[in-house]
Amino acid sequence: MRFTITHPMHSHPYNPELVTGSGIAAVATAAERAGFAGFGFTDHPAPTQRWLQAGGHDALDPFVAMGFAAAHTSRLRLIPNVIVLPYRNPFLVAKAGATLDLMSDGRFTLAVGVGYLKREFAALGVDFDERAALFEESLQVIRDIWTGDDVSVEGRHFTASGITAHPRPVTTPHPPIWIGGNTAAARARVARHGQGWCPFRAPATLAQTARTAALDSNAQLAVHIEDLRRRLESAGRDPHDIDIAITNDVGGNPGADDFHPETYLDGVRELGRLGVTWIQVGVPGDSLAHALEAIDEFGSTVISVP
Repeated sequence: MRFTITHPMHSHPYNPELVTGSGIAAVATAAERAGFAGFGFTDHPAPTQRWLQAGGHDALDPFVAMGFAAAHTSRLRLIPNVIVLPYRNPFLVAKAGATLDLMSDGRFTLAVGVGYLKREFAALGVDFDERAALFEESLQVIRDIWTGDDVSVEGRHFTASGITAHPRPVTTPHPPIWIGGNTAAARARVARHGQGWCPFRAPATLAQTARTAALDSNAQLAVHIEDLRRRLESAGRDPHDIDIAITNDVGGNPGADDFHPETYLDGVRELGRLGVTWIQVGVPGDSLAHALEAIDEFGSTVISVP
């Protein structure tokens, strides 16, 4: 089992210590030292004030921030949580991802989602109702431009004729693509395009807000994983080649008063039996010192335990 964290900007307003270069470097290097395998950032370029006040959070540009983190680490994979693919032209995503993969010596994973904030789509000039079609289109374009030359695509909103984009990523055939979402459609996209699936725990209310399927128990997760395996086998792919990443919902979060490492490890083992390969770990964002303390604690009480 491997563990990854998202830079702890969980709120609005955020703690300003977390958005300095030294703060990002401190969190990334602490995570690497503690034994974490992944580190990333969220993607909200234009959230509304209403969403922020209703429990949303601020965000840095994920590609810029991951590049900075990459410069201060040597082993951490850079795994965004997640890039909202329809927000951007796929050639721009491919270029940013290829550059990050090169600069990090092959440590980039492109984790992507369809998105759900209607007003953020409007602010970026993207048709919300087209998001699923744009997502599918982008997945194919990114794979094509990462692996081939002289690429021609008639997109929904662009015409690409004979495009060659070098330098390519150092990872061959291309950096892993993880696809987010709890729906059957998300799992079908993994079977067609992905090297990983990253669902998230969502009770019914949150699922409705995030425009996805509810997922609030390991029993549900097991059913979905079995569905994913069937889809992969039907596509002629080995399910064991696919990563699955999700949070562990037992034992609390590191840095919290109710964090219980032994119970948390029981949850990790149960998820491993279901087929999960990565755990997304939450760390506190109230201060830089608290985040670093929690990362160190998690490394010594969970990651280092055989």
